[in-house]
Amino acid sequence: MAQARDIKYLNKDFGDMRQALINYSKTYFPTTYTDFTEASPGMMFMEQAAYVGDVLTFYQDNQINQTFTQYATDLPNLYELAYVMGYKPKVTGVATVDLDIFQLVPAITSGASQYQPDYSYSLVVDANSQVSSNSTSTAVFITSNTVDFSVSSSQNPTTATVYSIDGSNNPTQFLLKKSTPAISAAVNATVVSAGSTPQEFFTTSINAANIVGILDIVDSNGNTWYEVPYLAEEMVYDSIRNTNPNDPNNFLDEGLSPYLLQLKQVQRRFTTRFVSTGSLEIQFGAGTTLDVDEEITPNSDNVGLGLPFEMDRMTTAYSPTNFIFTNTYGIAPSGNLTIRYLTGGGVTANLPANTLTVLKSVSRTFVDFNPSDISGIYQTVYDSLATNNPTAASGGGGGDSLEELRQNIISNFSTQQRTVTPNDYTVRALSLPSKFGKIAKVYTEKSLASSNTGTNIDMYLLAFNSNSNLTTASPSLKQNLSTYLSQFRTVGDSVAIKDAFVVNVGVDFEIITLPNFNNSEVLRRCIIALQNYFNILNWQINQPIIYKDINVLLDKIEGVQTVKNLYINNKTGLGGTDYSVYAYDTLGATINGVVYPSIDPMIFEVKFPNSDIKGRIVNL
Repeated sequence: MAQARDIKYLNKDFGDMRQALINYSKTYFPTTYTDFTEASPGMMFMEQAAYVGDVLTFYQDNQINQTFTQYATDLPNLYELAYVMGYKPKVTGVATVDLDIFQLVPAITSGASQYQPDYSYSLVVDANSQVSSNSTSTAVFITSNTVDFSVSSSQNPTTATVYSIDGSNNPTQFLLKKSTPAISAAVNATVVSAGSTPQEFFTTSINAANIVGILDIVDSNGNTWYEVPYLAEEMVYDSIRNTNPNDPNNFLDEGLSPYLLQLKQVQRRFTTRFVSTGSLEIQFGAGTTLDVDEEITPNSDNVGLGLPFEMDRMTTAYSPTNFIFTNTYGIAPSGNLTIRYLTGGGVTANLPANTLTVLKSVSRTFVDFNPSDISGIYQTVYDSLATNNPTAASGGGGGDSLEELRQNIISNFSTQQRTVTPNDYTVRALSLPSKFGKIAKVYTEKSLASSNTGTNIDMYLLAFNSNSNLTTASPSLKQNLSTYLSQFRTVGDSVAIKDAFVVNVGVDFEIITLPNFNNSEVLRRCIIALQNYFNILNWQINQPIIYKDINVLLDKIEGVQTVKNLYINNKTGLGGTDYSVYAYDTLGATINGVVYPSIDPMIFEVKFPNSDIKGRIVNL
């Protein structure tokens, strides 16, 4: 009878496998082979087998690790995991800014020689108009909304000031001004052929750098296609002008609500997903115009039947905005598709104030008529259109790094599309689509004013400027975030979006070096280590500065014998410098070696690491 073999399955590396093979041979073939010297032929074969086993084990472990978000290191795998977990990666972050749009109109008199603007010459500037900088920057911004100078309300006012006067000091022209949010993105277009006949789940790709997203898709028949989160979703939010034909009951409120938000069922739809290379994949549905979607509206007759041999409707996950189920997942396209997409963003898009003054591509018409050949006063008004950004653009940044992608996937999945706790709101804010801006730092807490019927959330934000320094978020970024959060917040909850404070600090330290080390080199390594430690990407709002951590960091630098002194001092811009204007008593806020932040949410920032981190060598 053959002897039972004791097989070991816990050996995973080369050394363990090699030793297991030796022990196996000695146990079961004691007289067959006895030469276990390094140069023997038998050891050669054993080591080759151990080598193969080690390689196979490595690849097995690696493949297993790539299936878990917390262990995956392969970027394509993380992108796949992101979409499985419901998170859409960002390849760029756009900057946002509020643009002032100007135009001239003639002055007219009305009763008692009162001069006022002639609003019949008002222009309508279409959304997605492009403006650029008067500097060397190549950043392009597009307007988010249509600008109608003839409409004025408390929410969207049109201001008028006298621009020119005649010899009698009577106004001859008025300057009209309106504001609109804009994002750092350029409009690009490409034409894709979907074939002469519809193809199920037709997929195409847009290969370009810093893709923000799809602006619109129109087929060769003039039909518009709508982006949805997934192809089974048939309802989209759509905005229409508040006019009599669109809403006879409310069109008189056009001044207060120029646009109406509506739910619209769409058959022509598509989804998008980024891949690790930065390209954007676009996928369409599988049906034809003859396919009919099944409409199921939950009621007592079709929900929760649970009868024998009947489908239990309670096993179906209904969307509160969509009770439509489909077998086609939308219409499959054919012919040519004109795809307009946006590119841009990045830190370089955080332009300073008063730089967005160049009209790059602006579509405008007169509100009352569209003459085919304008001249005279109409030409003057048409050419008078101008733009400017009174405040700096902010929010621009890069795409998700590998570690940011990993953390955002985990955080997004944990919320399950819900915003209940302050942490849920924090995660949701960080998942704001890049075309609406990028938040640099966010801190959320439950307000003391919360009641039993709802939760009041205080959310504190910061963005990046063009130098990657922290700055306050622009009003348009805050508005975009507020609108975005409204989709996820629980009924009864309210969110107040506020500015966090930035406190600039400097670091002064003294070290004693070991003998036989180059003092200058040791000091240089210490400064580099502190610059990396205080990199603003590693810091969060309300994070304290811990002296012990800094001391340990410096003690680990080769050549450092000990840290003699360490000081954290406040850098303030009250004297007209470029630092934050907020002064902070770092010494008074230090308890047991920890510099604590203030009660009001704030963040410590070493704004100029090359000059704000100073060190010197001292003797014992």
